[in-house]
This record gives sequence, structure tokens and C-alpha cells, in this order.
Amino acid sequence: MRLHKICYTSRYYDKEQQTTYEYITNNFKLSAKTIANIYKARWDIELFFKSIKQHLKIKTFLGTSENAVKTQIWIALISFLVIQYIRFKTKTSFSFLSSLRLIKENILTNISIYRLLSDIQRISFSPPTKLERQLELNF
Repeated sequence: MRLHKICYTSRYYDKEQQTTYEYITNNFKLSAKTIANIYKARWDIELFFKSIKQHLKIKTFLGTSENAVKTQIWIALISFLVIQYIRFKTKTSFSFLSSLRLIKENILTNISIYRLLSDIQRISFSPPTKLERQLELNF
């Protein structure tokens, strides 16, 4: 009875990190470097989805159909990317979560989001005067 080899260990040495990585794979055609790049890309994707789950907090789906679930995920992804783009354009030092909170808290004010994130770092946080505490409705 002849046994066939179904997997092997692929070793890759990373010169920058000065570390040897070992991967178990069943693909005998790809080089060790290619397999290492595939795992690295997969890890980057895992970290991306982890940050989306943490920041956008999709805990439950509003619908049960495949279309409803996909729509909710697409909306979360678009929201995430728009906020990241705004952070990039304003060169803000705020974290993603802080930026999200600022935008949520000021969504109904008459101020540009770009101005909000870029100028708020220069504003001193002194207590508001009595006149400043007065609610304004800008229509």
C-alpha cells in the first residue's frame, strides 16, 4: 500500500524581521515566499475586519435575508472608509473612534466636518460662557 503525501511544511526566512516562518500547506506548486505573502495578505484582511467589528459594532443584523445582511455590511464598510478618508484629508491626530464620536455629536450642527476635525485641535477647552450655553437652532 502506497501513501501519498497530502501536505508539507513550507519555510520562509524574512530578512527584515530575521525570522523563519513555517507554514503547513497542501499546495506543492507555490514557492515558500508566495505562501508567506498569501498568509500576510490574509492577516491584513483579518485585522481590517476586526477593526470594523470593533468600531462600527455590527452586533445584530436588522434583516434576515441575504440582501439585508449584505446591505448592512456594505453600509458599515462605506461608513468606515468615509470616516477614514475624512481623517486622512484633515490630517487629524484623533483616533478613528474619537473622530467618529465628534462627527456623531456634531452631525446636526452647521459646521463642515473637515473644519470640525481640523480646527478642533486648536480650540481651547475653556468652560462655555452663559451666552455660549444657549441652544441655537440654525436653519
